[in-house]
Amino acid sequence: MTTIQSNVDAATIGGRLASAEPSLASAIADWITTSDHKKIGRLFIGSSLLFAVGVSVLGGLLGFERMSAKGYSVLEADAVVQLFSAYQFALVYAVVAPLFVGLAIAVVPLQLGSRSLSYPRLASFGLWAWVSGLIVTLVSIAANGGPGGGNPDMVDLYLLALGLVALGLSAASVSIVVTVLTSRAPGMSLLRTPMFSWSALMGAMATVLTMPVLIGTLVYTYVDHANGRLAFGGNTDVSKWIGWSFTQPQTFVFAVMAVGVLAELAPIVANVRQPLRPVMLFGVTLVSTAALGGATQSTHSFSWNGTIADKVKELIPFALFNLLPILGVLIVLALGGLAAKNGRVKLTASFVFAFLGTGMLFVGMLVHALSMIGPAALAGTVAQESSTLYVVYGAVMVALGAVAHWGPKLWGRCLPKKEMFGLAALALLATILSSLPLVLAGFLDQPSNVVAGWSYDASGLLNAVSMIGHGLMLVTVLGFIGLAFKNFTSGAFASDDPWDAHSLEWSIPSPAPAENFSDIAIVGSAEPLLDVKPARQGVSA
Repeated sequence: MTTIQSNVDAATIGGRLASAEPSLASAIADWITTSDHKKIGRLFIGSSLLFAVGVSVLGGLLGFERMSAKGYSVLEADAVVQLFSAYQFALVYAVVAPLFVGLAIAVVPLQLGSRSLSYPRLASFGLWAWVSGLIVTLVSIAANGGPGGGNPDMVDLYLLALGLVALGLSAASVSIVVTVLTSRAPGMSLLRTPMFSWSALMGAMATVLTMPVLIGTLVYTYVDHANGRLAFGGNTDVSKWIGWSFTQPQTFVFAVMAVGVLAELAPIVANVRQPLRPVMLFGVTLVSTAALGGATQSTHSFSWNGTIADKVKELIPFALFNLLPILGVLIVLALGGLAAKNGRVKLTASFVFAFLGTGMLFVGMLVHALSMIGPAALAGTVAQESSTLYVVYGAVMVALGAVAHWGPKLWGRCLPKKEMFGLAALALLATILSSLPLVLAGFLDQPSNVVAGWSYDASGLLNAVSMIGHGLMLVTVLGFIGLAFKNFTSGAFASDDPWDAHSLEWSIPSPAPAENFSDIAIVGSAEPLLDVKPARQGVSA
């Protein structure tokens, strides 16, 4: 049995609506100093989407330069290393990581029946530390700092600023972990935690595990660079020591919550309880084993050489580091399909975004695993860049679907269905066009992180197609931002439960009140809203 008493007093709502509009200065100050988790989360999300615009532009620029491998068309040779550094950094730490941290901060307390986020000031600190570190990192790269930079002071500044970014993400992740562990509604055990909140717990714990490793690495590279530059190679070897944090499997850590979004939405669109729910939780958890790669600062390849015993010795760590996350995604996809089989699927744009985006994540994981197998000969080629693009752009697709799904609870309005379906198709095309040509170019031995110096007949075509893919992703993100700005400010009002959903956030008004719940909800299953609705099909948790 589930008891849900969360209606906000009508007089309170009326008084709030009748209150005087705040001045612009006070409104800005309120957002900057806010401890409301919904505002902190939206600031993370909005900032990340704006940086996604810049990343797609930079990716397109590098793709344009690669169309001719004989020389430099628009870039200077000395700037290429810094531009690739900025590109790799921004893909991971300006886009995918903060997008899902922001979603978790905004949504998880609502799903858990909590009136607030644990340690909201810590989350707010994490936001502004991330923003500050991000801006300083990009400025230092622009001033000839970063990996390979020629200005020693700017290289030092780059290392310090990147540490601030990692510290900010760690602080925000700690608040997420503590919220899930301590602020659940009565009756909500960990096994009854909503799928997205479970994935937020797994992803945030993996982030808290790996970001201190990055900070420690930055400390000793900074000390070495600021002094003798004897132990760690100075500016030219910065990427050698911190490059693991910009690529796979570390990117999988930040994509754990993306898999959780699909796990959350699948039973909703199928209109059933999730079959084999503990197995689904296990699948999401398996994806978070990617943190092993970050914590150890390494990946493991499979050379296929030597005796059978040698192959087995290589296969075990290879599978542990590279194949377990793939297995986790397969489990989520399979059980999502089982939910669809048990119910009557009514597609939403949010689910289409999540399903297609998770599919791209899965492809990126496969490309990464393939690049780690010796006979494929993809190590050091643009195929490894392709893996990152599949993961990051796939995760962005999922995040756009998540914003559309939970937007009514954060802004009180819905996004238009027809336009969102169109954007989902465009995002899929953008991800494939930007990434797949680089896989093919990898088999043709095009090296990564350079724009000249190779030779194969199809190089112009493949890199041109990749550039077009980045352009389409730019259009996708700009289109989504435009739709969101228009419809979340003046679109159709949303009902309290527009998706006929299962978890507690849909039991309160849209948009959610300042303190979320006026009364404590007591839950008796993993789908508390279904307990108070007419009987449904499917397997109970």
